[in-house]
Amino acid sequence: MHVHTAVVPAAGMGTRFLPATKAVPKELLPIIDTPALQLIIDEAVGAGVDHMVIVTSHAKPAIEAYFQPQPEVIAKLRSSGRDGMADRLEAIGRDVKVSFAYQDQALGLGHAVGCARDAVGDEPFAVLLPDELMGSSSLLDQMARLCELTGGSVVGLKEVPHEQVGAYGVIDPIGTLDEHGVIGIASMVEKPHPDDAPSDLIIIGRYVLTPDVFDEIARVRPGAGGEIQLTDALKAQAARSPFHGVATDVLRHDTGNPFGWLTAVVDIALTDERLGPSLREWLRTKVC
Repeated sequence: MHVHTAVVPAAGMGTRFLPATKAVPKELLPIIDTPALQLIIDEAVGAGVDHMVIVTSHAKPAIEAYFQPQPEVIAKLRSSGRDGMADRLEAIGRDVKVSFAYQDQALGLGHAVGCARDAVGDEPFAVLLPDELMGSSSLLDQMARLCELTGGSVVGLKEVPHEQVGAYGVIDPIGTLDEHGVIGIASMVEKPHPDDAPSDLIIIGRYVLTPDVFDEIARVRPGAGGEIQLTDALKAQAARSPFHGVATDVLRHDTGNPFGWLTAVVDIALTDERLGPSLREWLRTKVC
């Protein structure tokens, strides 16, 4: 039951970042000098993952190109004494196996996860949405260990003010959060009216799923726009098998829109020992 594979749905067009994403996938937009996708991979590796499945589209060749060796660039860096940067480039994809699956039609998150079935195989796996960056691997690691312990799927959760729940998937809980932030889940509701919401716990972009979810995805009837919703497959799992959530207070950035991406860059840069002091001083001159 060890969770050693992670799926990253990365086939979206990134329309909120046009025109930049006309040429550069949003998953490769830099957080300082590191693509957001690399930060997602680093998080997964920190939780024990050694196989990444990137669900991309044939219209985004740059994602695959990112993982290709570039010996000529590395040789030039070493010849100019920039060994540290050369080491960083050589390490891309070296500490983890990277596979690719393809979703060439925008048919929803459930469909994207289903496209990874052959690459994942018959084992539990993580799903990391690349629009959400976590401050550490601790949440994903806890979720993976809980899946291994219970034999059931696990979702990441965050408590939000009640008036905000209508923008998210919300869980119908069993009992209350324990001292580790774990809670049983009976079902879930997608974007409920606050008056009808069963809790204030929303599902965030981290999942650890048992492989039977692929069969549930295959049974989901498409909704609006022909999209296959992952939530529908998870509801079916929760109705017949152990299903838990883990609430977290780990630092989380939503980079799915330009403002979220910008604040993530600033927040992370402020903690960087190279850039933080200078950036903090510069900000003081701009914000009075």
